[in-house]
Amino acid sequence: MKDKQRLFEDALALLKQLIGLSSLSKEEEFTADLIDRFFQERDIKAHRKGNNVWVYNAHYDITKPTILLNSHHDTVKPNTGYTRDPLAATVEEDKLFGLGSNDAGGCLVSLIATFLYFYQQTELKYNFCLVASAEEEISGKNGVESVLDDIGPIDFAIVGEPTLLDLAIAEKGLMVLDCTALGTAGHAARNEGDNAIYKAIKDIEWFQNYTFERTSSTLGPIKMSVTVIQAGSQHNVVPATCNFVVDVRTTDAYSNEETLDIIKAHVKSEVTARSTRLKSSSIPETHPIVKAGILLGRKVYGSPTMSDQALIPVPSLKLGPGDSARSHMANEFIYIDEIRAGIDLYIAMLEKIV
Repeated sequence: MKDKQRLFEDALALLKQLIGLSSLSKEEEFTADLIDRFFQERDIKAHRKGNNVWVYNAHYDITKPTILLNSHHDTVKPNTGYTRDPLAATVEEDKLFGLGSNDAGGCLVSLIATFLYFYQQTELKYNFCLVASAEEEISGKNGVESVLDDIGPIDFAIVGEPTLLDLAIAEKGLMVLDCTALGTAGHAARNEGDNAIYKAIKDIEWFQNYTFERTSSTLGPIKMSVTVIQAGSQHNVVPATCNFVVDVRTTDAYSNEETLDIIKAHVKSEVTARSTRLKSSSIPETHPIVKAGILLGRKVYGSPTMSDQALIPVPSLKLGPGDSARSHMANEFIYIDEIRAGIDLYIAMLEKIV
């Protein structure tokens, strides 16, 4: 067990260093090196695969269940509206500015501080495995998904994402659909062809208006949005194809595969899912870690935004300092006091169960 003030100071210093290193998705080697070195300097054996780094508590016992603490160290590209250097960690009026400060550096360093707090404790009911993962921002296959077989069995996970320290007990999944309406080409001046655009319009209206029978109690209805459409080559040719893309935010009311089957049964366009791997995730409100958070005054909600929870095949709670509304914004920042509060809450919740 370590002094919380020292843990906070080390976490803040680490976050400032992380901000100063470029860590775009698929290019996180510098921050992975830094995190690896951070643990080595504390005589903690770090494991690494690609740009994912993970560690275990000192008294790891294979006979005990394991809690996964996970957050990511990759970032999106800087918003074009930045007026500050995105790689300069600067503090003004209790705000720490810099790319990745809020999403999700503050969460990551708070989870690392929490891991260190429990690292040497001997009579824990659970093991701890902390994974600092890559490629979260692009849901990449070389992120947390790539190390799940390496880290060993896990019982449940806390995923560090900015939630204003409230408990996201469910999260929507995602399917991106490529759809093609098929017609027949013809000359626009004559009564020829079968216009694929008109066929696509009917299916697009279905996507706009359809309501799935089941609704999630925490996430509400499935949301479908047509976001891209392409058709035609010139003004006097009736188009034979019309391609459009649909963003589908899935819930725990249906599996991604069930959702896709329902869509295919209702539209005439050809429909192909780019992937069904980004699943809706949840954890019961009766789970001990959720009950611990509720007892500490935190509220529960369902999150419309997606994280690496979609790829973790055990119950998972999304929780962390910072505000999702600040993620990916220009001049991104996190309040320094949010980091301290995040460390305190993570520790207080886990002490109730471990």
